[in-house]
Amino acid sequence: MALSLPTKPQLTMDAARAIADAAVAEATKQNLKMAIAIVDDGGHLLYFMRMSEQIAPGAVEAALSKAQSAAMFKRATASWEEAAKERHVVMKIPNVMPLGGGVPLLVNGVGVGAIGVSGASSAKDDEIGRAGAALLA
Repeated sequence: MALSLPTKPQLTMDAARAIADAAVAEATKQNLKMAIAIVDDGGHLLYFMRMSEQIAPGAVEAALSKAQSAAMFKRATASWEEAAKERHVVMKIPNVMPLGGGVPLLVNGVGVGAIGVSGASSAKDDEIGRAGAALLA
């Protein structure tokens, strides 16, 4: 007897590039230079964009960490930032990045990956990330 398994949507390289391009367009419109990471549903890097060589290396790592956190928990990292203000124990949860800028990528409610953005304020990082994620809405 053969098993019948459900299928799920998968983030493609072309989709990852388009999501990053949408985030870059919004960042450019706001005169911001960002590090942008797109990961798959397991948090593995699919696509990366560094808008300027002058972006701090720490921002590169933060973008990837934000994307991984958003993918693993299927929730925006800005929500962890808010939760950590009230409950510091949140900082003890593995793979939580409590800074805005990580946004899950969902297709019909199914997590296919995430975008992570770093280089400006937490609120601006989140705004640019949401601009990229909006392509899947």
